[in-house]
Amino acid sequence: MGHAALEQLIVADETGPAEGENQELPNRQSPFSEPFRAFIPQGWAPYSDVPPAALPATAYAPARREALSAQFPGDRLVIPAGDLSVRSNDTDYRFRPHSAFAHLTGLGTDREPAAVLVLEPTDDGHDATLYFKPRVPRTDREFYADSRYGEMWVGQRESLGEMEALTGLACAPISQLSEALAKNAGATRVLIVSDADAQLTAQLNGQRTALGLGAEAAGDMQLTVALSELRLVKDDFEIEQMRVACDVTADGFEAVVAALPEAVRRGRGERWVEGVFGLHARHAGNAVGYDTIAAAGDHANTLHWIRNDGDLTPDGLLLLDAGVELDSLYTADITRTLPVGGRFTPAQRKVYDAVLAAQEAGMAAAKPGAKFSDVHAAAIRVIAEHLLEWGLLPVSVEQTLDPEQGGHHRRWMVHGTSHHLGIDVHDCAQARQENYRDAVLRPGMVITVEPGLYFKSTDLLVPDELRGIGVRIEDDVLITETGCENLSARLPRTAEAVESWMDGLLGHR
Repeated sequence: MGHAALEQLIVADETGPAEGENQELPNRQSPFSEPFRAFIPQGWAPYSDVPPAALPATAYAPARREALSAQFPGDRLVIPAGDLSVRSNDTDYRFRPHSAFAHLTGLGTDREPAAVLVLEPTDDGHDATLYFKPRVPRTDREFYADSRYGEMWVGQRESLGEMEALTGLACAPISQLSEALAKNAGATRVLIVSDADAQLTAQLNGQRTALGLGAEAAGDMQLTVALSELRLVKDDFEIEQMRVACDVTADGFEAVVAALPEAVRRGRGERWVEGVFGLHARHAGNAVGYDTIAAAGDHANTLHWIRNDGDLTPDGLLLLDAGVELDSLYTADITRTLPVGGRFTPAQRKVYDAVLAAQEAGMAAAKPGAKFSDVHAAAIRVIAEHLLEWGLLPVSVEQTLDPEQGGHHRRWMVHGTSHHLGIDVHDCAQARQENYRDAVLRPGMVITVEPGLYFKSTDLLVPDELRGIGVRIEDDVLITETGCENLSARLPRTAEAVESWMDGLLGHR
């Protein structure tokens, strides 16, 4: 039963509806009697007086907040977690906090719907306060009658003191947020991450309009960009989380390979693959970091194939693009293209080896001092050389690589080779171009290297033997002082190594 559905089952007693209760479905109402209300608070064990251990990220979050503070002296900064989102009718999607909120507070998994972090300007920086809905005493009607916050419905919530222990932040009830945002509003510029909580953004814009300030769209975007760029270089905690995410993702890939015969046997094998990987993601972490791409055969040539409703065949390929998102919300993003039966055909291997050569070139270019765009340039040159060698390019390699007069190779590889990776699968996406695509790579950055070749079954310019083959190989690399470290190197990449690895998992030895 979904969260919103539960709320509609809780309805008014004789004294009238509680705040937030649904009043439009009398056929689903069931009043609470006076004897029940007297009985329900009795006989519970006391809450523990031992504070919870601090979340691991809280040792690093203060430095992140200080770095942000230095960019916005005198401004009040509002970073919402976001709120629950309706999936359909009266059911909600599983909650995930906004990445900027998680990065600055250390809260991950499904914490904390409707919470808001406020950085209040001071003479020497900012004071941080986390506003959220703490639990109420069991004598309170909310305990049993509120499906949004009640302990009987969503479990035991933290008190103010417990949340302070978890995050290392000063905490206050969310009921005090409006007053905090209105304080000195005419004299203090207030900026908000406007895409995190539409309702709160509208409320703040209304406050700005009432004060004759107008919307702060430019300032809000400045904050959003700063928060995105704050994650370009990972701290030690983030790097370790990326290592773990890659490692448990490799576990998921191994489980998928072992399950391939069953996926073939059952039909609709793409769904079986998605399910097997999703089981490992939920068990080892918070969830998948993005919708899993489990693309068999020609489906691999649809770059964002997430319908995953196709069959697997023993002589076909499976392009699996998947990543585990940890409880801290850091995610891997790895792709392997696998021969379902354990062996590449000559045509499949021909394409696979070309993509691998392109990836090797991209990885060699991923080093400090190089530009982010150099990785793509190195990989795509190799792709173009193979396409020319195979007689597919109608122009020279140099012409197709000319951004003004070329691009012909993009018929078979339209996407870029890299993106930043971290707490978002496409991390730092709001960073300015000069700090992203045109920027110099620095130690501590984590990027993907993921060239591909995609020959659609309907592409008449491609030889018959290559039609329907799609290959992508993707790894997550950490830029180091001397080059790059492949964080996902546990998964094999060469055709020979892939076949040997699969032999062991499929019991062919």
